[in-house]
Amino acid sequence: MAKKQLTKNPMNFHPVTSDRWKDMDQLFGSRGACGGCWCMVWRSKRAEFEELKGEGNRNLMKKLIESGEIPGILGYYDGEPIAWCSVAPREKFPALERSRIFKKIDDKPVWSIVCLFIRKDFRQRGISNRTIKEALDYASSMGAEIVEAYPFEPGNKLPDSFVWTGIFSAYLKAGFEVAIRRSASRPMMRYIIDRQQKSP
Repeated sequence: MAKKQLTKNPMNFHPVTSDRWKDMDQLFGSRGACGGCWCMVWRSKRAEFEELKGEGNRNLMKKLIESGEIPGILGYYDGEPIAWCSVAPREKFPALERSRIFKKIDDKPVWSIVCLFIRKDFRQRGISNRTIKEALDYASSMGAEIVEAYPFEPGNKLPDSFVWTGIFSAYLKAGFEVAIRRSASRPMMRYIIDRQQKSP
């Protein structure tokens, strides 16, 4: 797919509520973003995720959204959904705590960004950076004070499908800092929301 020519029209972002399910379905497409995931890998037990990969995970995500839970935000360009970010309180992603690398640092309440997905013809255009900043604004509006991220810091360029939590440099640019490093290539990063700065 050829990259779409960008105009000066601004992007806009919205939390994924039930009325936006069709847009998410359109963006994720037949592959469920990547390999039938439907952004359920952090929300499910590994065996359940593998068993439901594809349509099963799609149904789980649809049911979750229809229940009133907001799993993340969608970014639109010219009215088309082109970007997704899974951002929610950390406890919504139990697989993080089962991870040796990403288990909790402390008992502070945090929100987590666990996935970024940009439509193929819009990649490598700075959309990820914009989406991360919008995710921070959304989390802040919901009362978050700390937002965590779990990016890749590869020594060499990896295919897009391998960096679905985002890359280190994008979070660094957005103001995140390394909180702890239990893996050379997978740091845990945090962004501390300054409430005084946010106040009118």
